[in-house]
Amino acid sequence: MSAAPPEQLVQPGPGLLSNGPLIAALLGFSTAQFLKFIITYVQTRKWEYTRLWGSGGMPSSHTAFVIALTTAVWIRDGGGSSTFAICVVIASVTAYDAAGVRWHSGRTASLLNALVGELPPEHPIQEHESAGRLRDQLGHTPEEVAGGALVGILIGIFVEGLIFKVILKQGI
Repeated sequence: MSAAPPEQLVQPGPGLLSNGPLIAALLGFSTAQFLKFIITYVQTRKWEYTRLWGSGGMPSSHTAFVIALTTAVWIRDGGGSSTFAICVVIASVTAYDAAGVRWHSGRTASLLNALVGELPPEHPIQEHESAGRLRDQLGHTPEEVAGGALVGILIGIFVEGLIFKVILKQGI
């Protein structure tokens, strides 16, 4: 499948506000962050405002970001476009990193925090200025990455498929 001819692409106007894939990516990220905030409240009955900007948790906002971008580019440019191929590669690396490398880094930080917590207060590492706890909520489980992918797909379809292709093109 090749990219749509330029005359078939929806181009509502100049500037960032007409860039459906960019809007989809930013809205995908924001939606995932807001969902983390709500999900944390449902689980803990506490409003943890750091969930609005913090990493880790359900759903993966990094995955939602790149999958919303990829979905919007697919709708706009087609699955055979070079732009779509680039997005797929970047999305794959991001999702792998979120569920693999970053998740394992978080687990390692948790173990180090536990080990340091077992040391006596007079241990030299306890006196070191950087002996504070390491951030341990860095990555995602496969379920959190899948949740981010679902958010990204839905937002990409909503922004590029509904708003830019249907509403703006037809002037609804």
